[in-house]
Amino acid sequence: MRVVLLGPPGSGKGTHGQRLAKALGTPVISTGDILREAIAQQTRLGQAAQADVKSGRLVADETVLGLIETRLGLTDAKNGFILDGFPRTVAQADGLKKILGGQKIDRVVNLVVPADMLVQRLEARWTCGSCGAIYNMKTSPKPAKAGVCDRCGGELKQREDDRPEAVRTRLQVYENQTAPLVAYYQGEGTLRNVDASGLPEEVYAAIERAIGRVAA
Repeated sequence: MRVVLLGPPGSGKGTHGQRLAKALGTPVISTGDILREAIAQQTRLGQAAQADVKSGRLVADETVLGLIETRLGLTDAKNGFILDGFPRTVAQADGLKKILGGQKIDRVVNLVVPADMLVQRLEARWTCGSCGAIYNMKTSPKPAKAGVCDRCGGELKQREDDRPEAVRTRLQVYENQTAPLVAYYQGEGTLRNVDASGLPEEVYAAIERAIGRVAA
């Protein structure tokens, strides 16, 4: 299947995308991860994106589309994929159509969460600098030892774009530029809304129903 996960920052796209990828046997492709890797390696595209990522602004469409086209061309994505964090604008959705050619997106899942809850989630989120594991200091999963990753022992850090001053910018950017994608994919007939404010197991079950893996 070819699935797009829509939803504002903090809605759970990364967590549920990883689980869904294992169930479907397809890769989850996160533009956030791709961009952070490019920035860390100081590639040409990474340097172009660095200032936008730190401030919470959207990265230029041309940069993101170039990264996505390269990633979708790899062997593991030939029979399906899950896109997490892409597309973020209608222009990117049109660009994705061109990249896919005759292939189509099977389902677009829109994760819906109240704004106040999103702010709380993001401000409490910390990430391992070594393996990328994500923790939440207010809910779960929490690290067994403060500041240390349970998986690899790496140091936990708060990402630049999860700090309070960047969180509000990210949510405003989403509302202004990404929310129109809901109408775009409604017009395509592929959109399904999922309430993502509940417990993780409940949300994941709803996502599976939305893509047709189990009976609704």
